[in-house]
Amino acid sequence: MGRLDGKVALITGGASGLGKSTGELMAQEGAAVILSDIQSIEGEIVAQSITKNGGNCIFRSHDTTIEQQWEDICSEIVGNYGHLDILLNGAGVGSSAVDIEDMDMDTWRHCLSVNLDGVFLGCKHGIRTMRKFNGGSIINISSILGFSGLATATNYCASKGGVRLLSKAAALECARKTPLIRVNSIHPGFIDTPMVAGAIQRRGPEFRDYIESNVPMGTLGMPSDIAEGVLYLASDASKFVTGTELVIDGGFLAR
Repeated sequence: MGRLDGKVALITGGASGLGKSTGELMAQEGAAVILSDIQSIEGEIVAQSITKNGGNCIFRSHDTTIEQQWEDICSEIVGNYGHLDILLNGAGVGSSAVDIEDMDMDTWRHCLSVNLDGVFLGCKHGIRTMRKFNGGSIINISSILGFSGLATATNYCASKGGVRLLSKAAALECARKTPLIRVNSIHPGFIDTPMVAGAIQRRGPEFRDYIESNVPMGTLGMPSDIAEGVLYLASDASKFVTGTELVIDGGFLAR
């Protein structure tokens, strides 16, 4: 018996990295999984792979910064599955590696739009949808950089700090209402994903040296490390957990 049997899960950013790994794990645990992303080709390949391995999974193209697309995908999920139980707001973009005095407004706004506005819209429409049925669990992907600053990543740090407190405020709004909807944030450290690979490429190989020398466990994490944390917060094992931060970072913030 799977830990998510009978659950319906929407995962944004599901075409790669953390979203892909989480989709695979949730399907193994019995959830009906809807992956969404702007990377349509990659997303379809992931969904087909999950289905081929016995999971229940589809892919939908979805820009999380456009509110109408949130309305459309939530409506489709209710029409096809009858309810929504789990939402992972995982879509995101990385930092720009630009000093604050050189950052233009388009660069600033793009990061905030995807990383923060998209999570706000996900919470708004996820809560509206879950409220009509049995409640559920919303998990928002923040970052260790929602706690700690990083030079030349002002837009990214601002967006992830916003996700951290948005999650807490939403959790408090939902905590005394029925049906119960729990809202939590996960704060990955440096994980072996395309986003971190892109950051290393932009900042140079010395950035990987910085990561490995500053992570007490001495290595990058794996997407599956984050997926297991998401699974816990999505499942009934965390039924008394809301408004909290789950840090998965190899000890980075403990330094």
